[in-house]
Amino acid sequence: MIAIGVDILEIRRMEQAIARFGDRLLRRVFTPAERQACRGRVAEYAARFAAKEAVAKALGVGLRIMAREGIGFHDVEILPDHRGQPHVHLRGWAAERARVLGLKQWAVSMTHDGGFAIAVVASIGGLSSLDLPPEHRS
Repeated sequence: MIAIGVDILEIRRMEQAIARFGDRLLRRVFTPAERQACRGRVAEYAARFAAKEAVAKALGVGLRIMAREGIGFHDVEILPDHRGQPHVHLRGWAAERARVLGLKQWAVSMTHDGGFAIAVVASIGGLSSLDLPPEHRS
């Protein structure tokens, strides 16, 4: 199983959302560790938001569906390692969805330039239980 997700976001839209909703928005969408990693930089928030959306797409849904179903934005966390390379961390519903889909390894790339933030996510794993005939699904 291979899953890909891509998202692009105009940085100005994130800037407007932060101006309108402030810290309440940031706390709702980003974990404390993500907020610390962004250090208040709007372009970093926009890139992380795009990465969360790309992960949601790779999981076969989107952030709107996740929000409508009451699934928290914090179930998908994008954090840098000691070299600054971003990594996907899943918990709760997102981790369970990845398990059902057979997705085990994740790679994410984020960038921002020219007023836009973009993220690409790829995940691979073994066979998904959805790939099996119904009588063999657990």
